[in-house]
Amino acid sequence: MSTIIGRVLTSGGMSSGGGICVLIVGGGGREHSLAISMVSSSSVREVHLCPGNAGTGMIANNHPVSASDIPALVSVAQNIAADLVIIGPEDPLVEGLANSLRSLGISCFGPDSDNAMLEGSKMRAKEVMSMNGVPSADYQLLSEGSDIEAALDRYSADPWVVKRDVLAAGKGVLVSADRKQARAAIQQAIESDGQVMLEAFLAGEEASMLVLMDESGFVCLPASQDHKRLSE
Repeated sequence: MSTIIGRVLTSGGMSSGGGICVLIVGGGGREHSLAISMVSSSSVREVHLCPGNAGTGMIANNHPVSASDIPALVSVAQNIAADLVIIGPEDPLVEGLANSLRSLGISCFGPDSDNAMLEGSKMRAKEVMSMNGVPSADYQLLSEGSDIEAALDRYSADPWVVKRDVLAAGKGVLVSADRKQARAAIQQAIESDGQVMLEAFLAGEEASMLVLMDESGFVCLPASQDHKRLSE
């Protein structure tokens, strides 16, 4: 992030007052942490959030604008003369907020809508991994008319992994050895989303590694683990 701020500063994006004006989109813990870091940076003059939360309101400037209201977010960025917009949630990225900001010459931390679909669609992620030779679990895409029982039989030796092909705030995956529960999850997802992914189960520990990148290169962050199941 400091590299990106430095690039904004050296490219003529410095606001009057000795630092840049940063707008952070979102209001959760992730955005709160970003706000704390931005406020403590000598390269940052002002920090704004849309919508932010009660805690960020104590250290920065909150605006009562939803993180899903793209036109309003763009308007706030223009009104405060933001030099850099940091987008926390996935939804506004998928909806094209970064595209709109960059078209106005506003620097933005976050991918365009096309690349954001790597997070927005599990099928898109699978397709990209397949095209680039990245190993991934076997899967089946099910929709109305699919033989659910046959699909479940194909992976009957392990727990079933049911993944909704939509943004679901990290809650769109079911891992269950209960056939009835897996079948119900598949049927519900097909009814609500039109399709669902049934994936082969991979045993072992899961780790995530985030990579920050732009046209000039990339930086790998340390691996981390996300434990979603209560009491584990």
